[in-house]
Amino acid sequence: MKSVPVQDAIGMVLCHDVTQIIPGKFKGRAFKKGHIIRPEDISTLLDIGKEHVYVWEIQEGFLHEDDAAIRIATAAADQGITLSEPREGKVELSASSRGLLKVNSDALYQINEVDQVICATLHSNQTVAGGRVVAGTRIIPLVIEESKILQVEKICKTYYPLVAVKPFKPHKVGIITTGTEVYHERIQDIFTPVLCSKFSELGSTVVRQRIMPDSIELIAQSIAEFNGEGVDLIAVTGGMSVDPDDVTPAGIRAAGGRIITYGAPALPGAMFLLAYIGSIPVLGLPGCVMYHKTTIFDLIVPRILAGEVIAREDIIKLGHGGLCANCEECRYPYCSFGKCS
Repeated sequence: MKSVPVQDAIGMVLCHDVTQIIPGKFKGRAFKKGHIIRPEDISTLLDIGKEHVYVWEIQEGFLHEDDAAIRIATAAADQGITLSEPREGKVELSASSRGLLKVNSDALYQINEVDQVICATLHSNQTVAGGRVVAGTRIIPLVIEESKILQVEKICKTYYPLVAVKPFKPHKVGIITTGTEVYHERIQDIFTPVLCSKFSELGSTVVRQRIMPDSIELIAQSIAEFNGEGVDLIAVTGGMSVDPDDVTPAGIRAAGGRIITYGAPALPGAMFLLAYIGSIPVLGLPGCVMYHKTTIFDLIVPRILAGEVIAREDIIKLGHGGLCANCEECRYPYCSFGKCS
């Protein structure tokens, strides 16, 4: 970086933003950092009061901050990501559409170990809307050795992708509502409308519902019937506690469910059950899903709808961050719930 008279700066690259102030009318950027000075710019610069400007001396083996940020972002981004233009040396990565954000935290750590390089993201495994900024990257100095950016690109290639937004795949959902009291219409089923709304928000549709008494045999029979009717996911509500009449877990086992977990380190949502029959996920949903705004449902179901197969390890990891603070105004997913580190 060097200071040169503006008349001698034609064709050179500005190292800084140049601000213009017109009292009572305008205050803002007249020229942005990285701008290549043109002959017609000289008069404006002099009018602003700039007789000298700092320009970048291009040296072989070094990159300007804008070029470096573009290369980092390009190497890091996968499907579902849109890159911004560089602004003040920073490139933002945004979700192209609604989906599940995935961040490779191991690769992110290695990138931030590279001296003078930073990349910051939102937490992985959360639902993001289209247009949401999910990451940003830049270098600290104005210029950086290209070797450092090559190191970052190698990390991104090894762990590709660093950042992605996986689209939700529309699922046909079958709901089995259990409970003798609901079956005999002693109480109204208020669980199913909640689930219909939640699945709809994620792009899936509840196509079938069966209401069953607390019977292992009938629950297993209903699951088998759904399995033969081509649904993509089965959700069973009610009967998930340890009371003698709560037989939903036994019904799922009797239907041939391969239990991944019965119980999850998440509050609310401790009595959650996840099983698979073949490739079809079967969820045992505790009552908290019906009346809490955010629960284990919101931590796991979006991942399933994005095509992930959930393992027991994925459930266990929820413990760090798995305590909902029950804020008066729920801000999920922009809170700590479910955000393990």
